[in-house]
Amino acid sequence: MDVDPLLGHRADPACVYRNAAWRQGPGDPAGWVKGRGDQVTFERSNVETFDVLTDTHCHLDYKKFDSDREAVIQRALDAGLVRMLVPGLHHRSSREAVNLAEANPNIYAAVGFHPTDLDEFSEENFGIIKKLAMHPKVAAIGEIGIDYYWIKEPEKRRFQHDVLKRHLALAEEVDKPVVIHMREEMDAWFGQASIDLLEILTEWYEHLKSTNHLLAEKPGVLHSFNGNLETAQKALALNFYLGVTGPVTYKKAEEKRKIIAQLPLDRLLIETDSPFLTPEPVREKRNEPSLILHIADRMAEIHSKSPAEIAAITTANAERLFSWGG
Repeated sequence: MDVDPLLGHRADPACVYRNAAWRQGPGDPAGWVKGRGDQVTFERSNVETFDVLTDTHCHLDYKKFDSDREAVIQRALDAGLVRMLVPGLHHRSSREAVNLAEANPNIYAAVGFHPTDLDEFSEENFGIIKKLAMHPKVAAIGEIGIDYYWIKEPEKRRFQHDVLKRHLALAEEVDKPVVIHMREEMDAWFGQASIDLLEILTEWYEHLKSTNHLLAEKPGVLHSFNGNLETAQKALALNFYLGVTGPVTYKKAEEKRKIIAQLPLDRLLIETDSPFLTPEPVREKRNEPSLILHIADRMAEIHSKSPAEIAAITTANAERLFSWGG
């Protein structure tokens, strides 16, 4: 059983695919055809692809990919992805992310404890994270942060703060940016989670500046950003990047698109959060990195650019933040 790092619920890997057969028809997205089960396959000739694309958040270690992980990675490469970041949720998944990075030159890992997985946190297990953080294929510390949607108890929320601060100190020690998760109670656009997170990140940022630490210029990314414009602007003032995921493509996400339209392209990343948050027009299917093409398309509309320009800009942003192989 897997836990959706954003939604928090447990998902049965056996329920990933619909049983009904599907074939590409007049109303189906170009470039995608049905294989066995509900696994989509990518036909490069039927859809625009790019020389450079980057997915800065995909959970390729999840069991949902056990049956076809190598095919998923190959589809990503065929679609033009040059880099994929696989974040850890605890010490075990962080180790699995590093294993994937070691086996695939286009994949990098992030390591850390997700705020809804802190039952797994101990000094021994955090020691594993600290050792993994030194690995050359580990590009960031994460997925870390604050979650008030699933975590209600005040003492557990305070523990999230403590663990987050320890991860920030680790990031400073190893000179690697952070991948931040933030979810409000009731999925609000703004609330106490935003307030608490920004307070912690501001204190850290001011410390980085006072010590002339290089991370002050690029401390990290707010993954799958779902806040309001004011929160976005405050994060940008701390030199954070903002991650844009599949929901930006949803029909009822007009307010989200208005916010993203007001954000500078040089601080935006695109990410799938695979296997979750599948973009339109294939929303009913399991998400995977190659589907980031749909996010790039929507971002192009929002910012009046070509999809290829969005791909190149966000890939350059990711290179600047994560220093892949640098």
